[in-house]
Amino acid sequence: MPIFDIKLPTYLAKALNLPVSDARRQQLKVLKKLLRKARFTQFGQLFKFDEILLSRHPGKKFQQNVPTYDYTKIYNEWWYKTLEGIPDVCWPGVIKFFALSSGTSDASSKYIPITKELIRSNTITGIKQMFSLAKYEHLPKSSIGKGWLLIGGSTQLQKGATFYAGDLSGIQQKNLPLWFRSMGLYKPGKKIAREKDWSKKLEEVVEMAPTWDIGFIVGVPAWLQICLEKIIERYKLNNIHEMWPNLAFYVHGGVAMEPYKKGFSKLLGKPITYIETYLASEGFLAYQSRQETRGMQLVLNNNIFFEFVPFDEKNFDAEGNMVTNPKVYMIHEIDEDKDYAILISTNAGTWRYAIGDTIKLIDRERNEIIITGRTKHFLSLVGEHLSVDNMNNAIELASEEMNVSIPEFAVAGVPLGNFFAHQWYLATDDKVDPVQFAALLDEKIKDLNDDYEVERMHALKAVTVKVLPEKVFMDFLKSKGKLGGQHKFPRVLKGKMLEEWTSFITK
Repeated sequence: MPIFDIKLPTYLAKALNLPVSDARRQQLKVLKKLLRKARFTQFGQLFKFDEILLSRHPGKKFQQNVPTYDYTKIYNEWWYKTLEGIPDVCWPGVIKFFALSSGTSDASSKYIPITKELIRSNTITGIKQMFSLAKYEHLPKSSIGKGWLLIGGSTQLQKGATFYAGDLSGIQQKNLPLWFRSMGLYKPGKKIAREKDWSKKLEEVVEMAPTWDIGFIVGVPAWLQICLEKIIERYKLNNIHEMWPNLAFYVHGGVAMEPYKKGFSKLLGKPITYIETYLASEGFLAYQSRQETRGMQLVLNNNIFFEFVPFDEKNFDAEGNMVTNPKVYMIHEIDEDKDYAILISTNAGTWRYAIGDTIKLIDRERNEIIITGRTKHFLSLVGEHLSVDNMNNAIELASEEMNVSIPEFAVAGVPLGNFFAHQWYLATDDKVDPVQFAALLDEKIKDLNDDYEVERMHALKAVTVKVLPEKVFMDFLKSKGKLGGQHKFPRVLKGKMLEEWTSFITK
């Protein structure tokens, strides 16, 4: 009997069996497909997509003809028109959905265009990831056909003049394929998914939880952990497996899972498999396709054209802003174990767009990457070049050594006399000596980052820790209107966000 006894629509079955070729060839094929589709749009006409398609080297010609964009630039020049209902701007037709995304570095909402083609591409990549589970060892087959609990944004979207807007998770759930819904796999179901009030949604999930047989849970770690804790408390369970014995998989993304694993382990009766995804508002970029690997495989043959900009002083300023004409490479041209910012072009009219993430290629043969941080979330006051990846690893190592759970944290660079210091904020309900943890954290980062170790002997004079209950971090997000869904706490606090956070915790 096959592991996945699922009858898929013809278009999905065909897409899942796309021929595999080398990375460069796959990407050029994707680029030409995108250019052909968008050549009669305003964007395609201005930047001569037809001319690029006729070129012997379309990748290089594309880079010569089309400028790079961040959100502000592409919105002010192009995307604002799509919000007014103007068709054929950057992609054929009228854009009917927009994902509201503020990320973790900006308080104002960004409107990211979501087309029916992008939704279909995201669905295809999600199914590919599910089928990759067949390659996992010791696969709990009994869990495969069980329910999928998706804890995300509301499917009741905001209505604009010609469009609907909301969290990507809500848009994606609203457009789940009929065959998936008809199989009864989707939880919490249409009614609960529409609920906008996060607290009420959680209560409704808790109420229905005993009636479900869940095999997969999907969502941002902080909010999913709160959900499981409420279920365990409500029904006086020792762990969630007493209610859901077939729970075997957690599909997560958006933030590193390591800081949360210790807290999750207290909620489980047996180990589960963690599967990382790279599903941004702009598209489904990569997913973990193998067990026991820290990397995610880039999706190179499904309507996303990738470019990579070395994340260094030549291409980015001190605030993490990309220069006007950065040095750009395709997937076959980049080096392993080097930080790059990602540019993507997609079937939603996103062209050479910097999504704000940095990655490292860790396996060239499999095109597997890890996310190392955000272009504006690297902390480098004096040249310490501290990445989010460094932070996650150091927090994990230090918390394991001190046997405490730290699900959330943030760090800020602050002045100290004529020099500087790192001020850390840790969320934990465990008893922690802040001075002891600061010293241990400092040592772990020194082991992970040579630049940091050097600067600790010079301009970076101190590392301090402030310990706060986890509820304080959640309440801050609530005060910002970022409760639940895809919202995440920023790892690096700067500027206005730091001012608001400092004011909030000193009230």
